[in-house]
Amino acid sequence: MRFTSVIWAALVAASFSLPAAAASEKSAYDFTLTSIEYKDMPLSDYKGKAVLVVNTASYCGFTPQYKGLEALWQEYRDKGLVVLGVPANDFGDQEPGSERNIKNFCKVNFQVDFPMTKKMVVNGSEGTAEIYQWLAAELGDESRPKWNFHKYLIDREGHPVAYFGSKVEPESAELKAAIDKVLQ
Repeated sequence: MRFTSVIWAALVAASFSLPAAAASEKSAYDFTLTSIEYKDMPLSDYKGKAVLVVNTASYCGFTPQYKGLEALWQEYRDKGLVVLGVPANDFGDQEPGSERNIKNFCKVNFQVDFPMTKKMVVNGSEGTAEIYQWLAAELGDESRPKWNFHKYLIDREGHPVAYFGSKVEPESAELKAAIDKVLQ
């Protein structure tokens, strides 16, 4: 009986370790997104850089964070950080416009120069973008965006290392400390 339970325990442990090993082999560099201009945006283009992925919206109480995100981009891009805006209409219908409207809004109101994707579903409902499914799988379901301007930090090797809720300002000491750490 003891031999059987030892073998069973080993088989159970092996079955649970296989998915974890497979998940850890994947990185952000395995994803190709679509830019706001509808061009392929392979994240492998950012190899060796840290990436801050932020779901954005034009008509949200947190929309002024675009200014802080642009400031982060200007301050850190030469040090190896990419700020990546991901428009999403998942929360309160606060990003109803087309990609063209979004791009224009960001440029005119906040002088946004950092890369942006086309609109995506990010909240874990049906149709959630694959990269957001992967981010939640890597960091846990509690890391899923609960509102606009949720931030994921990906290290230089393409692995998600932290997430920050909407209330964490782009230029906060907390976020900057995490960015500085992954850029070391």
